[in-house]
Amino acid sequence: MTSTILEMRDITKTFPGVKALSNVNLTVEAGTVHAICGENGAGKSTLMKVLSGVYPHGTYSGDIVFAGSVQSFSTIRDSEAQGIVIIHQELALSPYLSIAENIFLGNEQRGIGGLIDWNKTNHEAAKLLARVGLRENPTTKILDIGVGKQQLVEIAKALSKRVKLLILDEPTAALNDEDSDHLLNLILQLKEEGITSIIISHKLNEIKKVADTVTVIRDGQTIESMVKNEVTEERIIKDMVGRDLEHRYPDHTPNIGEEILRVEEWTAHHPQDVSRVVVDGVSLNVRAGEIVGIAGLMGAGRTEFAMSLFGHSYGTRISGRVFKNGEEIRTRTVSEAIKNGIAYATEDRKNYGLNLIEDIKRNISVASLDKISKAGLVNDNEEYRVANSFRSDMNIKSPTVLAKTGKLSGGNQQKVVLSKWIYSDPDVLILDEPTRGIDVGAKYEIYAIINKLAAAGKGVIVISSELPELLGICDRIYALSEGRITGQMPVEDATPEALLKLMTMEKPR
Repeated sequence: MTSTILEMRDITKTFPGVKALSNVNLTVEAGTVHAICGENGAGKSTLMKVLSGVYPHGTYSGDIVFAGSVQSFSTIRDSEAQGIVIIHQELALSPYLSIAENIFLGNEQRGIGGLIDWNKTNHEAAKLLARVGLRENPTTKILDIGVGKQQLVEIAKALSKRVKLLILDEPTAALNDEDSDHLLNLILQLKEEGITSIIISHKLNEIKKVADTVTVIRDGQTIESMVKNEVTEERIIKDMVGRDLEHRYPDHTPNIGEEILRVEEWTAHHPQDVSRVVVDGVSLNVRAGEIVGIAGLMGAGRTEFAMSLFGHSYGTRISGRVFKNGEEIRTRTVSEAIKNGIAYATEDRKNYGLNLIEDIKRNISVASLDKISKAGLVNDNEEYRVANSFRSDMNIKSPTVLAKTGKLSGGNQQKVVLSKWIYSDPDVLILDEPTRGIDVGAKYEIYAIINKLAAAGKGVIVISSELPELLGICDRIYALSEGRITGQMPVEDATPEALLKLMTMEKPR
């Protein structure tokens, strides 16, 4: 018989100009996996920050009842002392410290005279790593292991704090399929050990795999909770977006014109190991009004191709030719690429796509300041007008364009990135993982924006790890494997099986 480990009663949290949570209720049973779903900006992460003490008692209204007692956490340390540990989407590990040092950071294993006992530290870390299925040496630096393993180190760190309730915010957002499966299986293993988990995720197939109960939050309010046998993707989507999504992808009627971009024999070498070819003689073309997909497994060279093409942002010994409207152009610098009508929306919006401490207004205008400047001075009124227009047209959920971009949800940040490049008025727009880490409702809006760009005669290249996405929005798809184009096909002839065969084709040895 299960017992309730957590109740959050009528939680309300307000920020200046916006009510983030409004009378939210959540009940979590001990020894279960409880999923929380909702669109970006629905209030999921805010609710977990209230629970973990990031937003201290007194800054919200309502009650938190944990293990039978009403809690008033003032700091994260207070919630951790009770066994509540949160792992944020942006991992909080120090890259230059070892795995063991990260696990016990702030919770050091001390010996005689209060000095750190390094033998004990490494020994205890090794035992925790074994629990999460990692064989790494505890003295290995964090920067020397992949993101999937870093996520497991975060869980090992939580286990060192004798966790009772583990909160994971989008734990698989940056992981490949293999690492995701390992992490989900670990969550189920911890459940067998009696550890309760709350998982925030947009990936509905993962939720169905691990969750015993699902709670949906929309616009800062609890919509409903459902147990495992009641969960369907259609029901979750309807609750999340407030309507049925009969079609995951908006209707797209292609109106394709003449060739707008052609790339011939594009080659780029690794920036450190110059003997290693990362992009190997790639040739492709895009026509006006056409949405072209690039499919490939992780490491295939998709992003490296896009970045090297866009101002030689990646790689060394770059060669090849680029033609726009039949005339050869140069793209040796980012400004040169922009001047020649090419834009690139990076997959890593937080590090390369946006200035998170700058406001929405400046992020939208930054690639096209010449449009709103005179004699080197920016016209603030015009910049504000342009940004406000995009906020309305792109449905960016923010009360003002003066809000800091880092405070926006992932989906709204992505809309700011797209606004920036659309404002630059490119002829060809390269979108690298344009819907990564955003919910189904926001994805639909992004797809509609892509369709609108194509309808305006732009050439659009979409790089995506999700084959259903490429099949749902593209007119034609190229497959990339080991840095080479291995084939292309119109979308009406494409199937996941046919694309995977091309995506796994090895280079002749």
